Amino acid sequence: MVVKKRVTLKDVATVAGVSKMTASRALRGASDVSKSNVDKVRQAAKDIGYIGNHLALSLSSQRSNLIGVIVPSVANIVFAEVLAGIAEAIENSGMQPVFGVTDYDATKEYDAVRNMLSWNPAGLIVTGLDQPEDTRRLLLNADIPIVQIMDTDGDPVDVCVGFSHVRAGEAMAEALLATGRKRFGYVGCGLVQDTRANKRLGGFKRALAKRKLGVIGIETSEEHSTLAAGRRLTAQVLKKIPELDCIYYSNDDLAAGGAFHCISEGIAVPEQLMLAGFNGLDLVKSLPVRIATSLTSRRDIGIEAVNVILRRQREGSDTKNRCFDHPPHIDLGL
Repeated sequence: MVVKKRVTLKDVATVAGVSKMTASRALRGASDVSKSNVDKVRQAAKDIGYIGNHLALSLSSQRSNLIGVIVPSVANIVFAEVLAGIAEAIENSGMQPVFGVTDYDATKEYDAVRNMLSWNPAGLIVTGLDQPEDTRRLLLNADIPIVQIMDTDGDPVDVCVGFSHVRAGEAMAEALLATGRKRFGYVGCGLVQDTRANKRLGGFKRALAKRKLGVIGIETSEEHSTLAAGRRLTAQVLKKIPELDCIYYSNDDLAAGGAFHCISEGIAVPEQLMLAGFNGLDLVKSLPVRIATSLTSRRDIGIEAVNVILRRQREGSDTKNRCFDHPPHIDLGL
């Protein structure tokens, strides 16, 4: 049997024509190594198939080249686009993303955060600002950049990148009111776990209250948001209150389902009944009727989150308690 010899850092340094220390620093992306040396070392590592031992590196330097990313779902296109932005920003940085999925479960989120931190990552990106106290304590005690994304309504552990969901709900209500709508309904799914959707509903109601109006019909379910759920819940709320002239949905998936119900029942959208979702998904543009939505910058949020970590690593700049706001843009579909 032939015993294979593991390629070592010394081999990389020899091929690149640099010292072992320079090779090590170049592979870690240290800022004091020239670009020419970084290029030579990375090419040498590629040519001879060097893998390295990142676990040993993290133990010796107290940091690995990992950036942890924790999201509620990868099936949801919203978070898939956030991850695409993260992947784009990390490329060629010397960092490697590691993903965890919580399924909107607080226990899974705690376990994911704890496990990620045990690998001594260079930084951690976590969705939302409303973690339970035990999870928040882990984040507060982590001596690395913590970037909480997709929300700015609350007190960030370190840095947050996203937008105010309260303000997003208010802005949609104000825009719908400006069209002359007065009899509002609401359809939502998973509101117990989806705190951000709850914040939007709160902002929506608050804006209506300023005009002495309210949401007069509500249908919710704790199932996942789907077209089928949106269609069914829309039918239910209209059966109870047929005089509604606008329905606000917790997201575009449900609003699209509502549109299909209206089409099947001959309800003119938006002339007779205006439908408003959230997220600005491409699905909305493909519907045979036009619905309103809030366009969110998911990819840009992912890119900004990574850049915060890379800047902190590169410059040591203090961005503590700062928020980077990417407010949604409203498209009424008119």
